[in-house]
Parts: sequence; C-alpha cells; structure tokens
Amino acid sequence: MVYEWYRSSYPSKKSPHLPRTSVQGAVEAAIAAGYRHIDTAHNYKNEVDIGKALRSKIQQGVIRRQDMFIVSKLWCTHHAPEDIPECLNKSLNDLQLDYLDLYLVHFPVGLKKMGDDLFPKKDGKMLTSDIDYVDVWRGMEALQASGKVKSIGVSNFSILQLERLLALCRLPPAVNQIELHPYLVQTEMIEFCKSKSIALTAYSPFGSPQRPPEMFRGVLDPHKLLEDPVVADIAKKHRRSPAQVLLRYHVQQGIAVIPKSDKPHRILENTKIFDFSLTEEDMRALRGLDRGWRACMLEGVKSHPYYPFV
Repeated sequence: MVYEWYRSSYPSKKSPHLPRTSVQGAVEAAIAAGYRHIDTAHNYKNEVDIGKALRSKIQQGVIRRQDMFIVSKLWCTHHAPEDIPECLNKSLNDLQLDYLDLYLVHFPVGLKKMGDDLFPKKDGKMLTSDIDYVDVWRGMEALQASGKVKSIGVSNFSILQLERLLALCRLPPAVNQIELHPYLVQTEMIEFCKSKSIALTAYSPFGSPQRPPEMFRGVLDPHKLLEDPVVADIAKKHRRSPAQVLLRYHVQQGIAVIPKSDKPHRILENTKIFDFSLTEEDMRALRGLDRGWRACMLEGVKSHPYYPFV
C-alpha cells in the first residue's frame, strides 16, 4: 500500500497546502499505519516536512531508510540539462536523503525557468520551453548512473511519448504515474504498459475531490466519484467505504495506487483493502463508469506539441 500526502498539478496560487505541522503529522501517521511508499514532488513544496517525518521515524527506530520507497519528481521548469541534477539535489537535501528510490519526469511539457516560479506566465499565458522530453530523459539516465536515484520513470506521458522513449533511449521508464479511476479507465494505456513491463501508478484515485471549487471543470469533472451510486452499491455489498472500493479496484489490477489524506482515521482506513476482493461483476461495473473525465489537465499548456492529453 502506498501513500501520497499531497497533490496539486494546477497553476494556481490558491492551491491548498496543508499546514507544515499537518504535513509532517500526516506522513508520520502514514508510516505508523504501515505505509512504506511516500510520493512527493519538487512542486508540492513540502519535501522539507516529509524529510522531518522520515528522520523522526528513523530516529525512533520505527523504520530504516531501506524500508521506505521514496518517490519525487523533476518539475517542468528544470528540463534543461544543467537544471535536472539541481532539481534532484534540492529534493534530496529537503528530504534529508542520500538517494531516491524512484525519480519521475513530472510532465512531458517544459516550462521556462524564471527564478523560483513554478508556473511562469507572461500576459496571463504560461511560458513553455521547446526542450524535447527525450533529451530530458537522457538527463534522467545520467542521474540513475550517478547512484542518486535507483530507478527512473515518467508521469503523465502518453502512449506515443512512451513509444518514442523506448525507441530512442537507452533505459526504458520503470513507471508511468497517471491519473486513473473508474471515470478514466485508460484500458489502452494499461495494456500498453503491461506489454512493455512499465509499472503503472494511479494518482487521484478518488477523482481529486479536495481541489478548490474554482479548479473543477463543470459536469465533466470526476470530483463526485466517491458519491457515484455504482461505487456506493459495491461498497455496501462488501461492507466497505467507497474509498476502499476505489483503491481495491486498482490493487486488484496490479496497479499501485497513491491515495491522499491528512486525516489519521482515513489514512488507516485506506490500508484495509487486502482482506476482500471485488468480483468480476464489480470490476465490470466500475469500468463501465468510464467517461474520459480528468481532474488534472494542466490546460495552460494544451497548445504545446508535447501536451499528452489529446
């Protein structure tokens, strides 16, 4: 079982960040509940507090470093060759770690580097770069060779983009981390990655309902997935919560899933998914909800040729 304590892929300064004490406390609660995979990223701006949580639990003797699987991501403003190791080193320093277990290219589209601005804009438009994600990947290969990351992968890459990496680069991506849930089933992507031995990690498994209302996209937004009658009926049948059903849906397909919560009782509840199974009928019903609805679009760069959601 894996745990993602915070996710925001939206270019808004109104994105809700947990208070620092809540971040550290949530990660410590997750570790205490048995989570060993922690997912974060440069642009989440909370690696310092995750580092404190990890250090605290290591000093308490609850975990050893080798027990944990720590994932971070290269942000879009750091796609230039000289910026790739800089971004990694910042994450390592903040996390108080010597290495990462997995490092991902967060998004295939690069953004111009303008100071510390995560979403640089001019006249209201996002400032993108023309750096090829293939060249970014070669920089990631160098990081793995350095020993500072054990494995490398990507996030939000399309099948065509994965095919291009496989054709042109030395190392295949170990992982593609993508949005997955019954409203966005992505059967073709699942089958492709399985055929190429690329592991999948599902983010926003609940449709990202905790985003601020201004980030919802009307009737096409999956934020009410937890309230869907089909999910509710399956949950009632198994005497489980809708969240547990949605998590089990991924685990039963062999897909790692990273739920987000800062509430200790939810963190613990989300681990209780290994003592029941969904029937094939349940799985068909959940897949039948597919409507291609995404929570995470990064629409400010959708005109870029490397935009993956087309």
